[in-house]
Amino acid sequence: MKKNTKLLSTYFFLFLLVGCAKSQVKYGSNASAGKYIDIRGIKMYYEVYGSGKPLLMIHGNGGSGASFSENVSYFAKKYQVILLDSRAQGKTVDYNDSLSFEMMADDEAAFLTAMHIDSAYVLGFSDGGINALCLAMRHPSKVIKLASTGANLWPDSTAINPSSWKSDQKRFLTTDVKSFKTPAEKNRWKLFLLDWFQPNITLESLHTIKCPSLIIGGDDDLINVQHTALIFQYIPQAYLWILPNSGHATLREYPELFNKQVDDFFSKPFQRE
Repeated sequence: MKKNTKLLSTYFFLFLLVGCAKSQVKYGSNASAGKYIDIRGIKMYYEVYGSGKPLLMIHGNGGSGASFSENVSYFAKKYQVILLDSRAQGKTVDYNDSLSFEMMADDEAAFLTAMHIDSAYVLGFSDGGINALCLAMRHPSKVIKLASTGANLWPDSTAINPSSWKSDQKRFLTTDVKSFKTPAEKNRWKLFLLDWFQPNITLESLHTIKCPSLIIGGDDDLINVQHTALIFQYIPQAYLWILPNSGHATLREYPELFNKQVDDFFSKPFQRE
């Protein structure tokens, strides 16, 4: 009996060690998984987890692969999950003056080509959701299916919650750009201006998205629910999913539900009900 008790205690201790190791993976900043690749004049940082069909995850403004810390382990069980730090964000350094969603979509397409990936599933959050739409419009052969949460098509109060819009407007009008001393400060301002002036996607251009698309938002999202519904309505093969009692970060507020629903969408044939 003592021998069995000791054996069980050993197994339990090992189980705890494995569990702690899993929970301590620093997605987006994992030295053992992180790599760089030269793409379109920049060194792009990325991490890869799991195996199977490729799944590209694209973070929001100023973020990194860490945005998907609640999602990677789930999807890595059946997909080759690729966390990509977009241009001028995360560990991908780019202090050039210009930045656009179209530029980042072209970066992502070039990355997939360089990695010898013909096409991938795509999950985009916030600005990454916009990137996913742009990638599907500009490089349709690269996207099998896309899931986009918290995306907008244009930068005004009809798309973005008016209170958030007014807060950003105040920041834009009162910021003294002459006070910026470091490249990092200038880069943060460039990222702010990206969302202040962009995107500028027309409803008609959404018709060019041919892949099945899952358009997601929270009922208390930074993006107006009506705007999210417009995106859904103009994509030929699309589902709409609005999470109740959810803000902008749907994938982190309800990770288990989010992971299962997106996986089901990727796994099952598209059928318009």
